[in-house]
Amino acid sequence: MKRILLFLGTNVAVLVVLAIVMRLLGLESYLNEQGGINLTSLLVFSAVIGFTGSFISLAASKWIAKWSTGARVIEQPSNPTETWLVETVSRHARTAGIATPEVAIFDSPDPNAFATGARRNSALVAVSAGLLNSMQKNEVDAVIAHEVAHIANGDMVTMTLIQGVLNTFVIFLSRLVGFFVDRVILKNDRGYGLGYFVTSIVAQIVFGALASIIVMWFSRQREYRADAGGARMAGSVNMIAALERLKSVHEPAGLPKQLQAFGISGGVRQGLGRLLLSHPPLDERIAALRSTGGV
Repeated sequence: MKRILLFLGTNVAVLVVLAIVMRLLGLESYLNEQGGINLTSLLVFSAVIGFTGSFISLAASKWIAKWSTGARVIEQPSNPTETWLVETVSRHARTAGIATPEVAIFDSPDPNAFATGARRNSALVAVSAGLLNSMQKNEVDAVIAHEVAHIANGDMVTMTLIQGVLNTFVIFLSRLVGFFVDRVILKNDRGYGLGYFVTSIVAQIVFGALASIIVMWFSRQREYRADAGGARMAGSVNMIAALERLKSVHEPAGLPKQLQAFGISGGVRQGLGRLLLSHPPLDERIAALRSTGGV
């Protein structure tokens, strides 16, 4: 789950900085039109901030992933395990038709892995020490295939575009709500008052939370696709075995919160908490693979 939440966290931070800068520069004044609000200008303003935040997050994703996990890129394999790991990533990358990603290991006792990067041909696949120590080679092979499938499917770019669209509407709608409260309820007729700024910030938080539910729904769908891609490259039996192994260790989520959505497994939540899961429950992922030709 690490990858998406890291992406989301960076995205939110960039949005806040951009909004503050544009406000200090007075660019929001262009939203006024004869005492009203220029919807076209507001939409353009929202899109600029929304997509800029997403694309900056995407561009920085690989660097932030390495920094947040302490992942060590294997420049030259120093032991048989590292040699096998690099060769396995390279083999699956060739099968998927992409350039070989950077390969890294990060220090975590939990079995996990993630893939990230702004482009399909300039990506990173990282696995935890816990994954290498606790899983069989055929299971690790399937996990790596799953992560390579994420890259081949262009999941980071897809999620960036989805986040950009949602950011645009979050900013657009929150400012409409702020304008309504300021002008209609508080009867302010002199530019933007305190009611506008306070209400738009609160509305942006609320709409942002709702948008995150949509982002996580898309993330769960991409997870099923990555499982299917992993099964094609490593075999359904091995992919199911890897997921069963993860289930046996209580669905670990040992990645930092920001990246958990791009790991091999996610956390476990009940009730409404399921709406914020970046990954479907492992039982459902296993059932999906079995229904499409697995064992």
